Amino acid sequence: MSDEGDSLGGRLGRYARVGTSVGGLAVKLAGQRYLGLSVDRDRHAAELKAALGGLKGPLMKAAQLIATIPDAVPPEYARELAQLQSNAPAMGWAFVRRRMSTELGPDWQARFRSFGKEASFAASLGQVHRATLPDGTEVACKLQYPDMASALEADLNQLKLVFAVGQRFDPAIRTDEIHAEITTRLREELDYRREARHVALYRHMLRDEPHVFVPEVVPALSTERLLTMGWLDGMPLMDWKERPQDERDRLAVNMFRAWYIPFYFYGAIHGDPHLGNYTVRPDGSVNLLDFGCVRIFPPRFVRGSIELYRALMTDDQDRAVAAYEDWGFSGLSRETIAVLNRWAAFLYGPLMDDRPRRLTEGIADGYGREMAQNVFGELRKMGGVRPPREFVFMDRAAIGLGAVFIHLRASINWHQLFESLIADFDADTLAARQAEALQGAGLA
Repeated sequence: MSDEGDSLGGRLGRYARVGTSVGGLAVKLAGQRYLGLSVDRDRHAAELKAALGGLKGPLMKAAQLIATIPDAVPPEYARELAQLQSNAPAMGWAFVRRRMSTELGPDWQARFRSFGKEASFAASLGQVHRATLPDGTEVACKLQYPDMASALEADLNQLKLVFAVGQRFDPAIRTDEIHAEITTRLREELDYRREARHVALYRHMLRDEPHVFVPEVVPALSTERLLTMGWLDGMPLMDWKERPQDERDRLAVNMFRAWYIPFYFYGAIHGDPHLGNYTVRPDGSVNLLDFGCVRIFPPRFVRGSIELYRALMTDDQDRAVAAYEDWGFSGLSRETIAVLNRWAAFLYGPLMDDRPRRLTEGIADGYGREMAQNVFGELRKMGGVRPPREFVFMDRAAIGLGAVFIHLRASINWHQLFESLIADFDADTLAARQAEALQGAGLA
């Protein structure tokens, strides 16, 4: 049987197990709520992780994402989902030959001097092969796995089941906007032509950053399901964990700028700072490798991020209200805003402290989790909040980058680094700059 047939048959079987794990727990939770029955949620959460663990595709990415959103799913689920890694085995050479022939024609091998039969990287939506063009240029060929487009809607239905379990807990976070945002971004991520335009956008936005490198797309060897880009050599970030402090700090600054210059200057953010999406050069410069998950924000949202920081710095409640409105919240009571401000003060804390420090300095292990549980518990009592959909990938980026800085044990004056980015912020200027960049990349 072909790789594609194996993939589809295996996927259907795994979907059945996922549906059984989620649906069975949902029924039991209803029994717990209304009949007082006991439920071993830890065991069922572990079963869900086991069912998801072999899946390639959007559901794997979504599961990793929702694990980072406080109260979106029960804590037992979040703990298990957070451990998932996109490390499913790569597809074999038969699939590669068939995909390349479909995308570039039966003579595709003649368009390369060499083409690696073994995948260099295998992720949730596709795998990457290293190749050499006839002129000697080293390239990365990213091939989408079979059945991804047809599997997406089934994946999203499974995601609804996962969220339904969270709703059984009357969560503080209402998940309808979260599901809508994940749906939109995952549909975009399967379109490699769009990803090529994202690459062009990032090459433009980071063109003046000497320590951030973005590959160049080879249009003649790229299609909707094949993306060919220049190969960028680098090391995994984890190889830098034991480097001297100054080298780790320099890498952290480069990572910060790679993510936040696009956001504060152009209203764009790379929504997936996964360890496999970048590598590090010997001098601490950063190679960005994957551009499927890019989120473009309205200028008002960027302004809200800055205004909330300013409000917290000056203890200005009215300014905080305006910032939340810029973000898209509406109808928030003063009590709700006070609770949100406590959470925001925790997140913005390192940016408000004008001295070199580590992100976790002065914070006991587990304090952030306890703070989140406390804040979201209070929000639940107030009737909950519906976060604007823009929050999903903004939070993903912030949490992912924070994990990188903690791994590196970076000690930086985050306040000055942040102030240098926002000192001359103007929403109208950003809007004009954003429009020009998007038009130039073919995304307008």
